[in-house]
Amino acid sequence: MPYHFEEGEVLLIDKPYRWTSFDAVRKIRNTIKIKKIGHAGTLDPLATGLLILCTGKKTKSIDLYQAQEKEYTGQLVLGKTTPSVDLETDFDHSYPIEHITPAMLQEAASSLTGMLQQVPPVYSAIQVNGQRVYKKARKGEIVELKAREVYVQAFDITHIDFPVVHFRIICSKGTYIRSLVRDFGQYLHSGAYLSELRRVRIGEFTVAEALTIEQFIQSLGQTHEGTPGT
Repeated sequence: MPYHFEEGEVLLIDKPYRWTSFDAVRKIRNTIKIKKIGHAGTLDPLATGLLILCTGKKTKSIDLYQAQEKEYTGQLVLGKTTPSVDLETDFDHSYPIEHITPAMLQEAASSLTGMLQQVPPVYSAIQVNGQRVYKKARKGEIVELKAREVYVQAFDITHIDFPVVHFRIICSKGTYIRSLVRDFGQYLHSGAYLSELRRVRIGEFTVAEALTIEQFIQSLGQTHEGTPGT
């Protein structure tokens, strides 16, 4: 299909595992040779799924897309925690899980729906005094973040393979799934970490419509080397 990148395109990309959102932006920027390009909502490196990229004049619409409702699927594991609440960092604590029942899992999910005051994870791209807090966290610095109001429309438990819990979450802009997982574990008087996450929808756009980096580059008639950011 013909693209008009300077005039403006909205690209739906299925972000690969272990790529940062900026890796994806940089790869496509270098491929299509355009400076004006950005993404509408960061995905953590260990998450996969829908990333909306806007080029040219469409970059003016980034805030509009970023404000849309998000839908995720994933899985969390009970009984252990990590500083980053995912597998980016090593386990730091173990907790009992023998007391947790399926009914308690449903209660925990229900407690984390509706309007919430959520504290973002310290391993996040939020800036404090001009520096990304994950950089401070990696140095071992203590980071205190204020709670933010977010809205979780749905937190559904889709399958239980104890201690692994599969879920589906529909939420507002600014919601951190890792924070929901952290708070889920705390509600159960235990701990939890995120082992898998996939963004499947932003507003009306779905990951089923998205192209992988390789597919996008092939659609341009070029070759994909497979290295993040190259």
